[in-house]
Amino acid sequence: MTFFGENIPKLGFGLMRLPQQPAGVVDIEATKKLVDAFMESGFTYFDTAYGYIAGESEKAIKTAIVDRYPRESFKLATKLPAWAGAKTAEEARAMFDTSLERTGAGYFDFYLLHNIGGARIKAFDNFGMWDYLTELKEKGLVKHIGFSFHDDAATLDKVLTAHPQMDVVQLQINYADMESGAVQSRACLEVAAKHNKPVIVMEPIKGGALANPHDSVKAVFDAAPGDASYASWAIRFAASQPGVMVVLSGMNSMEQMDDNTSYMKDFKPLSDDEMAVIKKAQAALSALPGVPCTSCKYCSPDCPQKIFIPELFDAMNKELVYNDPMGAQYSYNLQKMFGSAPATACVECGQCEAVCPQKIEIVKELKNVAAKYEK
Repeated sequence: MTFFGENIPKLGFGLMRLPQQPAGVVDIEATKKLVDAFMESGFTYFDTAYGYIAGESEKAIKTAIVDRYPRESFKLATKLPAWAGAKTAEEARAMFDTSLERTGAGYFDFYLLHNIGGARIKAFDNFGMWDYLTELKEKGLVKHIGFSFHDDAATLDKVLTAHPQMDVVQLQINYADMESGAVQSRACLEVAAKHNKPVIVMEPIKGGALANPHDSVKAVFDAAPGDASYASWAIRFAASQPGVMVVLSGMNSMEQMDDNTSYMKDFKPLSDDEMAVIKKAQAALSALPGVPCTSCKYCSPDCPQKIFIPELFDAMNKELVYNDPMGAQYSYNLQKMFGSAPATACVECGQCEAVCPQKIEIVKELKNVAAKYEK
């Protein structure tokens, strides 16, 4: 299937988790080897963002890719987070100039507004960033425009209705989140299709959690024919969804690179039998003892402390269901950065429990969240 008149290989290289040296500096030589292996396998799409590795990801792109390969031989995407520190439209727009200078790319093939959702949307609206992307495209500084998205399907529909000039949307799609009340992968895919927008997939292995899933999930895949890696099941599932242009994988080792390129070189969508295996894995995940929150958000509007209750439960479930304590802590910290009060702020008023359709003991669970992640 072609997108924008081109046959773009399905695997993209996400540059958020590049190999680093002990001092926290990007390991450029290791990154070059990964880039070379990726390009030699016939893949061309690289994805980064203004804030990845505090800007070091964009700088590494210049050294590892731009300075070593003809510009037309690869596609480069980056993202602009207007909500992250910009106080004026001028400061938000300057992020583009910084990204262009860091990468030395001359232009971006795909330029996205970063992390649309929640209160963050206001920054893009207030600073006129939607029109700004259109201006950049008209000037030839970017070829295609869009946004990465973290919110529910109804909000996605509103955003795409309000901004039909967007070319693409980047969504979190993986087999664990297809029916998730918090992520709503399936519903968001359906909205993108409704608006005829190609999808760039992020988090196909849920931050690495599906590369090393719970033992009950491993047992499902181990019983299937062949010896495919757990990560390959997740990435091929995401790539098999309709409307998907490219699936991003944050590869930081040659082992990961070799595995991903081996089965994506000649990509074949999952067969009906393989989809049946995925359904069994989804059932195994659903049986695990997480907080049964569906993210209906009935609890949130009247919380006097402004705690993002469903989002904090989603963070804790990363540990309870996916055995990913580091991912859980990161997600918890991220929600506080986005404006949530800490779980310790709960005053036990009980308003949330009175409206919860799932009858969750929210006060008790918030105490569990606080004990685990409020450092």
